Amino acid sequence: MKDNPEFYGIQRFRQWWLWLIIVFVLGFSAYNSIGNAEFFSTTELIIFLAIPILIFLLFFIIKLETKIDALGIRVRLFPFHFQFKYFPWKSIEKAYIREYSPLMDYGGWGLRIVSFGRGKAYTVSGDLGLQLVFKDGKKLLIGTQKSVEIKKFIAEIQKFN
Repeated sequence: MKDNPEFYGIQRFRQWWLWLIIVFVLGFSAYNSIGNAEFFSTTELIIFLAIPILIFLLFFIIKLETKIDALGIRVRLFPFHFQFKYFPWKSIEKAYIREYSPLMDYGGWGLRIVSFGRGKAYTVSGDLGLQLVFKDGKKLLIGTQKSVEIKKFIAEIQKFN
């Protein structure tokens, strides 16, 4: 094993159905705004077109980054977090890969703060995640598309700690 092993994963919103909805809303807004331009002021037209374009750009730049090393786990949902959130191994009781339902368990994707004992979640796509259970009883789920790699990496780290 390397001196300073590190796992790095990055995810983005790339679901075809999500982009279909966004493009449909953008097209619908543009069609209605331009088709009814005589009823709107220039400012209203700009607003009606700018909001869907900004939403499109937001979904395009959102990324979930996960870094795991011998010291702990770092996670960031950019552009909502500019700094990584750091969770040292000494504060984590259990870390394991689990299957989850984004809609049923957390009410969707993104940064989710849920009660009922499920804790927080950082999810972008898929239904597999790294479940962290902290020593204080709190929970955090970090979605991943690289569950096999994370599982192997955590097992390697735990051998040396």
